[in-house]
Amino acid sequence: MKIYQENFAVTYKDVNDPVTQADQQANALIVDGLHTHFPEDSIVAEESPLPSTSLTTGRVWYVDPLDGTKEFIAHNGEFSIMIGLTIDARTKLGVVYWPTRDHLYVGLTDETAWIERNGIRQKLSALESKSPPNISLVTSRSHRSPILSTIQQSLHIHNEQHMGSVGLKIAHIAQGNADVYIEPSPYTKAWDACAPEAILRGAGGYFTDIHGKPIQYGLNNFRNLHGLVGSTRDCHQRVIQALTGRCSSCEG
Repeated sequence: MKIYQENFAVTYKDVNDPVTQADQQANALIVDGLHTHFPEDSIVAEESPLPSTSLTTGRVWYVDPLDGTKEFIAHNGEFSIMIGLTIDARTKLGVVYWPTRDHLYVGLTDETAWIERNGIRQKLSALESKSPPNISLVTSRSHRSPILSTIQQSLHIHNEQHMGSVGLKIAHIAQGNADVYIEPSPYTKAWDACAPEAILRGAGGYFTDIHGKPIQYGLNNFRNLHGLVGSTRDCHQRVIQALTGRCSSCEG
């Protein structure tokens, strides 16, 4: 937050992939802390060199030190810090912190999830969805996939909300403020998925790839090759059916 309030420099890892001092310093702080407290665990962090081998066994922490760098640069407040834990390639625990609002979201996969704000802990519950015209889709503020318009028409969704950060969008569903999040592209990484999955599943929601299959961690250079879908339980299958056959071009 100190850097956020300053005139910070922006560099680019790729044409559309900015990075700031905040990304790098938060990455170092979190990775050092995890190494200190869990010296036997593996760590995969966005601003650290990727491990050269797959990590499909044991305990692995996935760290996104600043999810929503474009939002951080735009000063719209919609960015978060995400830390998730997998054991034998299955997510078990996730935390997402929203610095500008001092909200902490926590999830234990398929067990429970909660939000801590103003020193008070409140249980999270992904509520049952409404009838299709009232289903709310939460999408990216900075890189909305064109395929979503087709999915909206198929599901007769008219309510769309825009937010930065995967973690904040999933937390929005876990709080009962939206119903569906879809990222059909193969460009997100394991650190984009691990903590949000634990929180949404802890709140009673579903989190899979676009085929309705579990997210695979530790493989394929840590990329989510088959996209991401998070939703309330009752509308997840409808979303997956709508995606089937429509996203072959997304996975090329």
